[in-house]
Amino acid sequence: MVAALWSLSGVADEVIVVDCFSTDHTLKVARRHTQHVFERKWTDFADQKNYAAGLVSRPWILSVDADERLSPELREELAALKLSEPGCAAFSMPRRAWYLGRWVRHSGWYPDRRVRLYKKDRARWEGDLIHERLAVNGAVERLSGELHHFPFAGVAEHAARVNEFSGLEAQKLYAAGRKAGWRHVVCGPPAAALRSYFLKLGFLDGFPGLVIAGMEACRVFLMFAKLKEIWRKGERIEPFPY
Repeated sequence: MVAALWSLSGVADEVIVVDCFSTDHTLKVARRHTQHVFERKWTDFADQKNYAAGLVSRPWILSVDADERLSPELREELAALKLSEPGCAAFSMPRRAWYLGRWVRHSGWYPDRRVRLYKKDRARWEGDLIHERLAVNGAVERLSGELHHFPFAGVAEHAARVNEFSGLEAQKLYAAGRKAGWRHVVCGPPAAALRSYFLKLGFLDGFPGLVIAGMEACRVFLMFAKLKEIWRKGERIEPFPY
């Protein structure tokens, strides 16, 4: 949070923080950087970001998560944009993740281009409990400066997130009427690992690339295993009471 707020200094004319009743020092830290700090019960990513956007008084919005920060190059690009009047509705930027002591340049994690700078009246966040995306009404131009991402403190936190998100993904598939066969459970995980490590060049990321491939296999295995579990609970036939 601190690094994210510091990276915005000198770039953002107005900083708004929306917190979902965190129990650590987030609010205290946020209030040192801005007076616009709001608390709101968590709903989902898209709804929270739309709520935050509604609090902004400026025509352009830069959306940054607490585990992200602006690179020096991106700061320079944004400062230059403030001196012009862009004709587009939004801008996308590449996002690079720092994981296990190094920047990840492959593994399907890069360039991970995200639309984060947008005109307030030309875009709205859409999505569900897992994913959110910005629906833009108009042209989207590309920036070259990177948004730096620090998603996990280590392997344990990564594994916990994989476990959490695989359950949400399973629920989403169940709601859509999707079922998981044994081929999904058995063949899906190794296929996901091979795709991440070889097709997406994860082996060039060293040890982090290997861990990412393994976690991708775990995510797919847990997602389909949990999906089968949900269907079995829903279709269980109670034994006849003799």
